[in-house]
Amino acid sequence: MKISAFGKKFTEKSGILELMEDLSSAITSEEKIYMLGGGNPARIPALDAIWKNRVMEIMADDEDFNLSLTAYDSAGSNFGFASALAAMFNREYGWDIGPENIGVTNGSQIGFFLLFNLFSGRQRNGRKQKIMLPLCPEYVGYADQPIEKDSFISRRAKIVETGPKEFKYFVDFDNLEIPEEAGALCSSRPTNPTGNVLTDEEVKKLSEMAGSRGIPLLLDNAYGAPFPNIIFQDVKPIFNDNIVLSMSLSKLGLPSTRTGIIIAREEIIQSLSAVNAIVSLANTTMGQLIVRPLIQSGKILDISRKMIMPYYKGRSEATIKMIEEAIDPAVDYRIHKSEGAIFLWIWFKNLKISARELYERLKRRNVIVLSGEHFFFGLEEAWEHSKECIRLNYSGNPEAVEKAVEIIAEEALKGLD
Repeated sequence: MKISAFGKKFTEKSGILELMEDLSSAITSEEKIYMLGGGNPARIPALDAIWKNRVMEIMADDEDFNLSLTAYDSAGSNFGFASALAAMFNREYGWDIGPENIGVTNGSQIGFFLLFNLFSGRQRNGRKQKIMLPLCPEYVGYADQPIEKDSFISRRAKIVETGPKEFKYFVDFDNLEIPEEAGALCSSRPTNPTGNVLTDEEVKKLSEMAGSRGIPLLLDNAYGAPFPNIIFQDVKPIFNDNIVLSMSLSKLGLPSTRTGIIIAREEIIQSLSAVNAIVSLANTTMGQLIVRPLIQSGKILDISRKMIMPYYKGRSEATIKMIEEAIDPAVDYRIHKSEGAIFLWIWFKNLKISARELYERLKRRNVIVLSGEHFFFGLEEAWEHSKECIRLNYSGNPEAVEKAVEIIAEEALKGLD
């Protein structure tokens, strides 16, 4: 089969493809698979009941039924949804935005595909722009999205050990300079894979640095405040004309609705919507309709603060306790401080095998995690630390997570030999 350079790039082996293949195998396998590798949110029964009730209300309303299933929506956003969301942010956080500042894509993954290719690649003068990641490791799903290869510039995080078995990454501002070729800065908050949360001050500083160069800061808020609010630090949603804020309905418990939200100045939303019309024609509407009245009433904030955040915080703390009890003292490890998101990031400091080999050994025992090296892309020089970490999703069935942790502990101990 003769395919283009585009086709070759997007069909080659990659971290996100490996993740989705593992997920597919787990779904179709007849064996017991301990799936700690993907980003599927937890099933929270009280939350499921809210979504079921909303779907029944939509099906009973002729206008909403038509919008949800039998009519194309716009390539920008559903006007009622965007109006409600803008009003909520203005009311709750003193922002000054309107529906024209809000775009919707069929999932935040495609949203970042569009954003990365708007702000990276060849310019008309032939010069190449790149996306700069100020805090590496960063989300594996970004790595292969730019159409042109080598479109990322990453900077190592500064590592600070914050406890006997805990550490945290920080942006190394002392060594952070934005090169001329940068077309945008990008960071996730909370950070996937580590659960790290940039402070309000760090976000402000990154925004100012980007603004001084006339480029935007792309801020991935898929797990953040105010919804789904899987964030255990006291931070505020931040927006200004230089920030492109991405949100999602997935971690609210609605991943199948494929609803990504982009908040930005109007010219960026217009550009995003134009490209979205070409690649997607229109957006899925169901997710927007499901949450619209909850946004209008403000109930979505209570759901996030009182139901979603406490659930995940409790699961994070319980899983950390499992790890501490399961791993042999001979294994020198650290867990990144859990500040948000649905993952734990474990740094094994003294294994004689790489994280990749640990991943393969665990996979043979039906435990699926993600190997850390996939999250270290765009670096100018190799970093040994990238071979020492794994990511696991703690949000699944608690008994399955506990069994998987026991197997991880066993294989880590074997990794000392």
